[in-house]
Amino acid sequence: MYPASPSAYDRAITVFSPDGRLFQVEYARSAVSRGTTAIGIVYKDGVLLAVDKNITSKLLKAESVEKIFIIDEHVAAATSGLVADARKLIDYARITAQEERLTYNQPIEIEALTKEICDLKQSYTQWGGVRPFGASLIITGIDDTGKRLFETDPSGAFFELYATAIGSGKEALEGFLAKEYDPNASFEQAVNLALKALTKVGDKKISSETVDIYYVEEKDKKFKKLEKKELEEFIKKLKK
Repeated sequence: MYPASPSAYDRAITVFSPDGRLFQVEYARSAVSRGTTAIGIVYKDGVLLAVDKNITSKLLKAESVEKIFIIDEHVAAATSGLVADARKLIDYARITAQEERLTYNQPIEIEALTKEICDLKQSYTQWGGVRPFGASLIITGIDDTGKRLFETDPSGAFFELYATAIGSGKEALEGFLAKEYDPNASFEQAVNLALKALTKVGDKKISSETVDIYYVEEKDKKFKKLEKKELEEFIKKLKK
């Protein structure tokens, strides 16, 4: 008998190939790799998220493109991949965070929230009639355990890191961050590192219209968006 071709195993999410692969999960990862670039960085006083929204049309209103979502005041997530899939995961995360506050009168821990999201992701790799979520998330924030930053995978796996990137140019950016990352960096240095990283991918052009940066610091544990004027100043200094 002739061995079955790989395509014989990619039509059902519950079927492993002979070498132990789930092709639908790998296809979901491919969808993420073609998505917009998002970066997460832990710095001395907090954590930040930066995204390149990849605005390619003059007809597109930049403010309508949302790639960073505040889940609760102390936790946020940056997404890459299929936008609708990511939005579903964000909605689930927000409900989970609010249930924690209503039930226990306390903010949810970042790791616990990440596990809840990844449990949902994993369930969509195990049952027939569904497909994996074609989205990866960088989930970050500050809780009683400190500064936390997690990257999630379409398979339901997750990792805690000091700095990471998802989406287009992931491998190149991770190499860049590994060389340039400083755990004692100030907020300004962390923003500069994120902006430098974003110039390494795509058309290598960044502006206050195409980039969003959100950050949270230990002093108040509340996420804020870097204002457009401040972002423009950082970009001007970087270009000089």
